[in-house]
Amino acid sequence: MKNTARVLVSLAVAICSIGAASAQGRPNVLFIMSDDHAEQAISAYGSELIETPNIDRLAREGMLFRNAFVTNSICGPSRAVLLSGKYSHLNGLRDNRDEFDGSQQTFPKLLQKAGYQTGMVGKWHLKTEPTGFDYWKILVGQGEYYNPDFIDASGQKRHEGYVTTLTTDFALEFLEGRDRDRPFALLYHHKAPHRNWMPDMKHLEMYADEDIPLPPTFWDDYHGRPAAAAADMRIDDMFLGMDMKLRQKTFGEETGTGGAAGANLPFPLGQLGEMSYARLTPEQREAWDAHYGSINEAFAADRPEGRALSEWKYQRYMKDYLRCIASVDENIGRVLDYLDENGLADNTIVVYTSDQGFYLGEHGWYDKRFMYEESLGTPLIVRYPGEIPAGQVSEDLVLNLDFAPTFLDYAGVEIPEDLQGRSLRQVAAGDTPEGWRTDFYYRYYEFPHGWHSVRPHYGVRTERYKLIRFQGDMDYWELFDLQADPREVNNLYDREGFDDVKAKLHARLEALQTQVGDSPDAD
Repeated sequence: MKNTARVLVSLAVAICSIGAASAQGRPNVLFIMSDDHAEQAISAYGSELIETPNIDRLAREGMLFRNAFVTNSICGPSRAVLLSGKYSHLNGLRDNRDEFDGSQQTFPKLLQKAGYQTGMVGKWHLKTEPTGFDYWKILVGQGEYYNPDFIDASGQKRHEGYVTTLTTDFALEFLEGRDRDRPFALLYHHKAPHRNWMPDMKHLEMYADEDIPLPPTFWDDYHGRPAAAAADMRIDDMFLGMDMKLRQKTFGEETGTGGAAGANLPFPLGQLGEMSYARLTPEQREAWDAHYGSINEAFAADRPEGRALSEWKYQRYMKDYLRCIASVDENIGRVLDYLDENGLADNTIVVYTSDQGFYLGEHGWYDKRFMYEESLGTPLIVRYPGEIPAGQVSEDLVLNLDFAPTFLDYAGVEIPEDLQGRSLRQVAAGDTPEGWRTDFYYRYYEFPHGWHSVRPHYGVRTERYKLIRFQGDMDYWELFDLQADPREVNNLYDREGFDDVKAKLHARLEALQTQVGDSPDAD
């Protein structure tokens, strides 16, 4: 009997050892995604607007990608591309009105099937419940910055605190409660710095005595770009209440349009700011009033107009945007510290990215959507000490389509043939495969029912040129030479001397559409 017991104990120890070895052998995945975080607001990318020491640490210890892009620059569709590894026309989520079909194949499901413990915390924004996760706790819709409601398998509950900190708390809860004998894959998604940019109370005074410089294209006249001229996403149209944090008694009637969808809502958009304000606890409200009260008083005493009002709005917008990022960076530091303290850093792939880029006043705008560089590009940093040399920079063209095959590759899981991206594993190791992409296809759908009146369009971006076709009531083409005109203010499509360039780009665009199975002109 004693011998039998001894054998059983030995067998149990052996099984645990095998499980631990398996977990150590396959890397963990920590995928960190913020919402609307532009490269221009990360110091590792050369930003002089803000210091992001924890994100910068990932860049120092891994690889920073300078040419990472999305295939559809808008929140929900970008997340669907991440999960599915497929373009929007195949994963079924073309714009923010659509619901994600959770029954389809996703990389978390494939990792889960392969033995990974999977988790999802923070902003989901896909309208249906998460599938393929052992643990999930997500924000309701866009989520609130203060005292937000989270949903998990047990239902919906309000949590007191700041959303970025709470999301991190739940990420650490997953990590602390994980099964130590299995590798994990955690999607850790922040709401910040999405509109309407409400900072953590402790960061309210950051930049208070500074002026943020205007970008060179702030007063863009959109010459030769009628779709840009028609877009309703100018900073001078931001709401005084929702975006600028003025109380309604300060400004009276709202004058900004703030987006074409505003007229379709059952209440003025300015009231969204009042609704968020109403969620504050007495302690939070005291700190909020101490900061924004003086701004309200100054505005009421000397209300700016015209260009002065646009520049005033830019300062208010940018300072709150950057304050939100400060909290994201701090909280990423908490998670990186946890990995260090628990011996997980060496065997964990850590990715930092955003669901797309964002306009920080370029072309006079905020928001995203267009195929122009500020919203098409997205930050991407990957750290994995086991394979990725520290301090590397990649200039290769990479896409959010590539995340799914990359994680499957690292995990030793067969990559399904229907995924449309490519694994970044070799690229991240500094050994770009032969035949790596030199161009890619983009398509944006949301018009006329969505925000900001950005016309539907599609196009091709190469290493030097960009060709875009706008559709619908503005059926025309744009061509940019990114080398000569990186700010994309000169549409060359009807200029002399570009016939050969246009012919090659048109041919490449048609080839890419065939390759990805899209036919926008037939829709």
